[in-house]
Amino acid sequence: MVITNEQEREALTRSNKAITQLLRELEVYAQAGKTTRDLDAFARSYIADLGGEPVFETEAGFPGAINTNPNDVVVHGIPGDYVLRQGDIMTIDAGILLGGYAGDAATTFTIGPASRRQKKLIETTRAAMHHAIAAARTGNRVGDVSWAMQSYAEKHGCTVALGFGGHGLGTSMWEDPHVPFAGRPGTGEELVEGMVITVEPVVIEGKRDYYMANRWEARTRDRSNVAQFERAVEVTANGGYILSGD
Repeated sequence: MVITNEQEREALTRSNKAITQLLRELEVYAQAGKTTRDLDAFARSYIADLGGEPVFETEAGFPGAINTNPNDVVVHGIPGDYVLRQGDIMTIDAGILLGGYAGDAATTFTIGPASRRQKKLIETTRAAMHHAIAAARTGNRVGDVSWAMQSYAEKHGCTVALGFGGHGLGTSMWEDPHVPFAGRPGTGEELVEGMVITVEPVVIEGKRDYYMANRWEARTRDRSNVAQFERAVEVTANGGYILSGD
């Protein structure tokens, strides 16, 4: 959507702050011995307490309130019986519909202390997101945002997942435009003032090849670790403004 008034901005800020707070709480809750189903139950309770909807499930039919992506899961990991172990790298992608507006964010962390390689992957992915957010400027194009995340990841020896991407955000979770994780500068839809998009690079430590383990889950073929960070941003003349404020 394109924000046209302060009420819309405040509503989107509320929903996106709620979902980033959920991610912070999940990172504390996610200890070795818990299952990804436990994480999903925690998220469901949090969303229900706010009076929100688990929008991944209600809008897309995904079998979970959150995506739980340990280690080599690229996207859309289904919460289930997987038991978290010391040394895992864990991505959680979470969404909510709150007061009629969507919030969407993702984070990556480790179960226990991170190894040097895990730290590099996490730091590279977070920085790729911020480089792409800076490119979300009025008058730029979607391809400029995509190229910013792709080029940063590749410069630091990683790859990005092809075939997936971010999206517009507003009164529904998935709106135009599609924002691929890879692209060419100067291509794609023009970014206009007030447009809301998600910037959410999925960065792979090894080769970008993946396979579909089921209808939802993609996994790396070489079992490389994966990381993702995501924030919803408003396009401005100075670059993307992070609606959650963090």
